[in-house]
Amino acid sequence: MNLKRLDQILDQASEKRFLVIGDLMLDEFVWGKVGRISPEAPVPVVEVTGESFYPGGAANVARNLREFAANVSVLGMVGKDRSGVMLRDLLADQEIDTSNCIEDERICTIVKTRIIARNQQVVRVDRERVINPSLTQIEKIVKTVAERISELDAIIFEDYGKGFLVNELIAQIARVAQSAGKILTADPNPRNLVDWNGMTAIKPNQAEALMAAKITAMEDDKPPDQDADLTRAGTALLEKWNAKYLLITLGEKGMMLFQTNDKPHHIPTKARQVFDVSGAGDTAIALFTLALVGQATPLEAAQIANYASAVAVGKLGTATVGRQELAAYVERDMQQNNK
Repeated sequence: MNLKRLDQILDQASEKRFLVIGDLMLDEFVWGKVGRISPEAPVPVVEVTGESFYPGGAANVARNLREFAANVSVLGMVGKDRSGVMLRDLLADQEIDTSNCIEDERICTIVKTRIIARNQQVVRVDRERVINPSLTQIEKIVKTVAERISELDAIIFEDYGKGFLVNELIAQIARVAQSAGKILTADPNPRNLVDWNGMTAIKPNQAEALMAAKITAMEDDKPPDQDADLTRAGTALLEKWNAKYLLITLGEKGMMLFQTNDKPHHIPTKARQVFDVSGAGDTAIALFTLALVGQATPLEAAQIANYASAVAVGKLGTATVGRQELAAYVERDMQQNNK
């Protein structure tokens, strides 16, 4: 990967149109400092100094895409509550289209609250209730996607296992997208046993991949390209899901790309420091899909996703990556490699 090629891919993708479908949530960060232990229980007392709110889950995938593309929309369910209003307002501020989202008074908008003190997460509090879309809602969603499919270039399924992505919804949208020849990618959740058959690309992390392939890893200290369990899992899932590409994220070990009729490729991590892994997977699926739409090869797309993830984990909070900082990161890496 070099800067000229990166610019070509990002330029190509910038005018494309993306739809993210999945579990929408609001990420809340409560910032503070710890000065003492509570007299009521052996826990730290966090003195709050500030709060931040960001679109989370599938909404964070859209937020990452919006840094590079002008036309991004999301489709999911939110409650008719204050958190739902805040989430839609935050997305509107970033010019992300929420017009096709479903408001449902049965649900409370999912909120993840992280308490941060001295750059360390003290505790996370989740407010959620898993509710599946009704048959009527599924019909409405599929009809909406079918009506819009001609104007879309790619669809991303972002599954946090919160109930929105059910088999019937995925299967019907997949048929619509495949018939129209659109790029279709997914970030799966192993707790949600749905059929991801026929995706262009799927991006699990290592634990999710092993779980989905029903493989218990015997050793985890081997280099990825020498890890037989990882290779077995990747090969099995590529066949099981009938995908063109499978990108397994490996944390501090980078990523492993599997593709039909080619050997696996290990992409070592480019992260220099890790402050927070919140949303790193969102960044990876967003940039991998974006690059594929920008006519990148699968390996180029994986490299771009790897660089973007390295930038994201170097920030606190649910972070996005801008085009200029991605290019600067790639340039610095090239300079170091040329020394």
